[in-house]
Amino acid sequence: MTEKTINRARTYTDLMRQKVNELDFEGDWLKSFGKPEITGTWLIWGNPGNGKTRFALQLCRYFASFVRVAYNSLEEGDSKSIRQAIIEVGMNDVKNNFMLLDSEPIEELKVRLRRRKSPEVIFIDSWQYTGLNYAEYKKLRAEFKHKLFILISHAEGKNPEGRTAKSIRYDSFVKVWVEGYKAFPASRYGGNETYTIWDKGAQEFWGNT
Repeated sequence: MTEKTINRARTYTDLMRQKVNELDFEGDWLKSFGKPEITGTWLIWGNPGNGKTRFALQLCRYFASFVRVAYNSLEEGDSKSIRQAIIEVGMNDVKNNFMLLDSEPIEELKVRLRRRKSPEVIFIDSWQYTGLNYAEYKKLRAEFKHKLFILISHAEGKNPEGRTAKSIRYDSFVKVWVEGYKAFPASRYGGNETYTIWDKGAQEFWGNT
């Protein structure tokens, strides 16, 4: 029986020579998320009416100041509300790096991502609308390991909704719980300070706490 070929282990020197495709975040974004790589998964979740979509679009706009970004609006499509939110976060300033996908099925999204100069960061809103299980999610990540997926999830209490989203939470490089117009990150890249999505909304929800 022929011994199965395995990948060569990398030495410390190999690791130090490896180029890391990280983004030079600044200001509040740096304080909350550190300097992230263009790879892996982020998971954002929260209950309705707490600023989850507003935060996701603010983050999308900031990423688009660095790289090409796609926002796959599975839940709302290109509705008036999502278009208004895109305007309010100032997406016009980065419009050359931003595209809104109108409820694009995952198989069509894969075709798009296989093209040259395809988006490097992909937001999927919301994860539950993909219909994918955890094994299918892992295949998606394996094929596009040099891209960053940012998944927006419904919540059950303070946890992501559904078994698959809960599994993805443990797999994610950055986890963000949204409540009362504040984002509470747990990032492998450092930072981890609370990010305020909307000052007035957060003040009304949290008061002076």
